[in-house]
Amino acid sequence: MTKNKTLFAIALITSLFFIWGLALNLNPVLIPHLKKACQLTTFQSSFVDFAAYIAYFLFPIPAAQFMKKYGYKGGIILGLVLVSAGMFLFFPAAGIRNFGFFLLALFIMFSGSAFLETAANPYISVLGDPNSAARRINLAQSFNGLASVTAGIVGKEFILSGITLSAAQEAAMTAPQLKAYLDKEASSVQMPFLIIGSGVLIIALLIFITPLPLIVEEGEGQAQHDKKSFIKRFGELLREKELMAGVFAQFFYVGAQACVFGFFVLFAERVAAMDEKTASVFLIAGSICFMAGRFVGTMLMKVFSAVKLLAVYSFINIILIVLAVFLQGKLPVYALLGIDFFMSIMFPTIFSLSIRGLGHKTKEGSSLVIMAIVGGAICALGFGIIADHSNIQWAYTIPGFCFVYIFIYAFKRIKTAEGILSTAH
Repeated sequence: MTKNKTLFAIALITSLFFIWGLALNLNPVLIPHLKKACQLTTFQSSFVDFAAYIAYFLFPIPAAQFMKKYGYKGGIILGLVLVSAGMFLFFPAAGIRNFGFFLLALFIMFSGSAFLETAANPYISVLGDPNSAARRINLAQSFNGLASVTAGIVGKEFILSGITLSAAQEAAMTAPQLKAYLDKEASSVQMPFLIIGSGVLIIALLIFITPLPLIVEEGEGQAQHDKKSFIKRFGELLREKELMAGVFAQFFYVGAQACVFGFFVLFAERVAAMDEKTASVFLIAGSICFMAGRFVGTMLMKVFSAVKLLAVYSFINIILIVLAVFLQGKLPVYALLGIDFFMSIMFPTIFSLSIRGLGHKTKEGSSLVIMAIVGGAICALGFGIIADHSNIQWAYTIPGFCFVYIFIYAFKRIKTAEGILSTAH
């Protein structure tokens, strides 16, 4: 494979990081929006994240099996088609204003994202020098940050109306007036999702007609003739200590991210008394912090090992969570902005550490790491329960405990010198 072909492949696959990043980062907009349009509690609205992240738990292994037969390219194309189909379903879901239908659309959309992540993360990791894998995947994941900013802008300009009625205002409305208001709120998602879904479908077509380099991991040729059952292969993966440590770390990282990002608007409304339009501006600022963190982190990895940077960033986030829980006014919101910056490198760094050295097990090992994204579903539900029964600030103790686990994960690898991925080459 020539250098030019490799660079082109990296550029094309990197564009996929923007697509699923855009889909996932619309959730912080959809949570407060559907909470209002469908008249939900905070716990009920947390099922927006649950529908997304549970798909990541169910589909990575089928995606890995699919790619064993049809390759990375086949998995990517199927993933894009599913993402597009889920986005198209937002149109009828909004038309009947049915929360269950919205959840179905989200589940299909993120089933596609599970295929994309299972394919694109290992593909970008093995597509080049292994010693620069963490730096390369962090650079690609930086486009998740750009997608996050884009999603915030789309939410602010085209989805969130800025009109939130109090219980008294709703009670003063007639039934037809309230229905008209709620229907209008729900309908604002139709055109944005229809347009984005059409764009995703076009990209699927472009990838279909574009030749991509065929990546065969070390030992995969022999593995194709291996008659061992899936259960036996899965058992072998469970004995990969570094892989499983990474799976748990990823579970807690995504749990933290789901809580910090997903409930940002609600947090700003309740703690800092912001309206949803102003809160969405801060959400965009948080996305910019996240994107900047990715680029800064990628540059720092030229000097510091990825695992050391992971330990430092997670420790800083523990401190920032404490500030977000106990401070008042706008200061807790600023603390969340700092968390956005310092959690930016965590997913790609944990991912690259987890699958390093797996050889022909890379596809199935990657699927386990992607399955760990279910942490977002579990933690989001827990967050919603605490927010409804106590207050939203105390709910942020959940991502706090997640960052504690990540710090321990990274610190142990510094002490034992196991799994350290040095990028200072």
